[in-house]
This record gives sequence, C-alpha cells and structure tokens, in this order.
Amino acid sequence: MKNKNLLLTIVALVAVVVGGIFLTNKKDDKKPQTEGETVKVGVLQFVTHEALDEIYRGIQDGLAEEGYKGDKIKIDFMNAEGDQGKIATMSKQLVSNGNQVLVGIATPAAQGLANATSNLPVVMGAITDPVGAKLVKSLEQPGANVTGVACPEPIAQQLDLIKTITPNAKTIGVLYSSNEDNSKLNVETFTELAEKEGYTVLAYPVPSSNEIASTMSVMTSKVDAIWIPQDNTIASAFKTVVASNKEAKVPIFPSADTMVKEGGLASVVVSQHGLGVSTGKMVAKILKGAKPAETPVDVVDQGAPIINKKVAAELGITIPEEVEKAAGEIVE
Repeated sequence: MKNKNLLLTIVALVAVVVGGIFLTNKKDDKKPQTEGETVKVGVLQFVTHEALDEIYRGIQDGLAEEGYKGDKIKIDFMNAEGDQGKIATMSKQLVSNGNQVLVGIATPAAQGLANATSNLPVVMGAITDPVGAKLVKSLEQPGANVTGVACPEPIAQQLDLIKTITPNAKTIGVLYSSNEDNSKLNVETFTELAEKEGYTVLAYPVPSSNEIASTMSVMTSKVDAIWIPQDNTIASAFKTVVASNKEAKVPIFPSADTMVKEGGLASVVVSQHGLGVSTGKMVAKILKGAKPAETPVDVVDQGAPIINKKVAAELGITIPEEVEKAAGEIVE
C-alpha cells in the first residue's frame, strides 16, 4: 500500500511539472496580437534628426496601411537622443511596458532592444548591416527574435555620382562618427572603392558632434569633396557641417535625402520614409503571427539621385543633364 501511495504521489508530481511546462510553452508561443484588442508597439529611436524622424513617420504610415491605426494601436515611443546609457534603460523599460512588438530605429537602438529581450519580437528599422551588427544570423534566416528592414548604402552609385558631378576632384574627405559600427563599415567600403578609382581618401572620425566644427575647419583645406556615410551623429548635427563649410565651399555628398535638402549637394539615396513604411509593414506581419526567426530581413537597396540645385549654384557647379534626368528628386 505504501508503495502504491508513493507511486501515485510521483505520478501526480510529474503531472504538475509537465502541466507547468506545457502552460509556459503555450504562453511563450502566444501570438503577439489577440483579435479585437488594441495592440501595443514599443519604438526606440536612437537620436532626433530628420532622417530618423522620417523613418518613424513611415513606420506609422506602414502600420496604418495594414489596418493598425486609431484605437487599433498604441505606440509606446522613446528617444535616447544619442545617449548609450539611455538606450539600455529605455530598452528595458519598453520590454517591461507590455509591448507586443519592439522596433529599433537605427543600429544602436535595435542592438539595445535585442540585448534587453530574447522573447519579445524586435523589428529593425533601417539597419545598414544586420549581420555585422550581430542582430541576425543571416538575412534569409534571422534565427532568433529579431528581423526587420536592412538598407545597405548604395556606395558604388554614390561614388559614380561624385565622379560625374565633380570630375576634377582628386581627394575626398570622409566625415563620420567613430562610435557607430555601421559608419565604420561603410567608410571601409567607400575607401576601398574610391582608392581603386584613383582617389585619395582622408578619413576624419569624430567621437561626438562637439568636434564637428573643428574637424571641418581642418578637413576643408585638404580635400576637394566630402562624403558622409549613413551616420546618425553627423546627421543630427548636419547644420553644423553646412555652417562650417560656408567659407570653404567644398561639395558635400551626404547619404540621406534629408541632408541633401539641408545643404548637401547631391547623393544617391533610399527614401527614409519608404524605409519606415517597409518597417511598419514588417511590424504588422509580426503582429499577425509571423515568427521573426523565420521571417527574412527585407533588404531595400535601390537608390535614386537627389540633387540640390540651389547648393550647386552657390558652388558654381553645373549638374550634368543625364544626372538631372535620372534624379528621383531635385531641390530648387
């Protein structure tokens, strides 16, 4: 009898443990969206500047196109303003706030969210190199809780544009943040391609936006043109870049349409708003049940020229007719 009771006790304990595991797994496997409820999406933006702001607007538009608007969605938005400490704190807060999907706008924000959770889905918004940033295992099979939108910079096209618009340029200066991994990767790629074309490339990394003006004063006297990669630190202080170049009048080729509008000469760019729309649609896909581990990263890499004719006139540069015809946008 004692053995029988002992056996029953063991069976009961096993049943409790198995049941607990089953319930836990069911909880983990629950789809982010329950039909009829207001979904909650957490968004972390790395810093304030027009390019990332435009991505955020695009995310909202993309979600709206998929039916997530009005009382159908609540967006829990935070901005780290370029502070790495805030990224970690805000990421943890967004995880604990009951959000069903998290979105990181720019590489540092996506990395912060990915470090803060291995369970909640994280969608990358406009990341240059998700694999290099260790956010996904591969673009085709992300493999964990992170997927989203990648936007490799059309560097070869940008270099061709520099060559076409400023054919006499021999030395190109590169201004970028030494703290952004995505910028370092793009600078390496640009330097390799430019040197193969016979250019001399002088790199000028800055640790923060506070050093931009002094760096520009040194760089503008040594280069014939300036190229700026997709860089959040430089973009957030681009007005300083333009102001520091007022006397030197060196052609600036940035990598975002918003920076061309703010005083850059020209670039080949991917629409920031379009990247945001693609990101919003990816969030909607996850809300509807898609698993990040099995959802390929959406790669958006087709750029179009944007030209600031007002800046060209100020610099005494004539934009070739073929460039104007190919332009996706011309700023007068």
